[in-house]
Amino acid sequence: MMLKIAYVYPDLLNLYGDGGNLRCLCWRSRMRGVAVQVDEFPCGLPLPTDYDIYFIGGGQDFEQSVLLGDLKNMGKDAALCQIVEQGSVVLAICGGYQLLGRYYQAADGKRLVFSGALDLYTVAGEKRLIGNFAFRCGSTVAVGFENHAGRTYLGNVPPLGRVVRGFGNNGKDKTEGAHYKNTFGTYAHGPFLPRNPAFADHMLQTALQKKYGPVTLRALDDRLETNARNDFLQKYVR
Repeated sequence: MMLKIAYVYPDLLNLYGDGGNLRCLCWRSRMRGVAVQVDEFPCGLPLPTDYDIYFIGGGQDFEQSVLLGDLKNMGKDAALCQIVEQGSVVLAICGGYQLLGRYYQAADGKRLVFSGALDLYTVAGEKRLIGNFAFRCGSTVAVGFENHAGRTYLGNVPPLGRVVRGFGNNGKDKTEGAHYKNTFGTYAHGPFLPRNPAFADHMLQTALQKKYGPVTLRALDDRLETNARNDFLQKYVR
């Protein structure tokens, strides 16, 4: 078996070790005998819609404004909409998560119109939302690090989880991230997947099953990851 992974805007969107999410996916795949092909799609290249997993990292307002022309001129906005709707697996972090929404309203009032792949929007806040945070996602609690001024508000799309510590989407409604079909948006840096290996395996299994049919992933030795996550929960989540 083989998975093709597309890294979208590696030249502009990669904060706080976000690229480590790709390393995690590759390692956990190869440990199970699954080959992985990772290709980068920076500014200037169109985005194909036939990959199994798509990853978009985080970036600040400046980087988002820089890529705005490329998003439209290279047709990446339409490609992202197709990718999300066809059920490809997508992980988008912070600025990449915002990029999947309808727009970002900057502090100066300028509106950056994004892809519209997800029914959500983001507005700039006066105070940054920073710190280690945790959110309940299904039957488990995911952990990460957030640092964002944007406040994201969901439309007709469910949250990825509910905040148990920290701020999440906007610091008000206790929602964190967004989950639509096989697309996952979150403010969790860290990088996110090495700190939450069950989530990484969910992405891999979903992508493999979509491509090959029923698949059972062999269990890996996650004792180090589990101990680190439990230590975080004991320190920060009461």
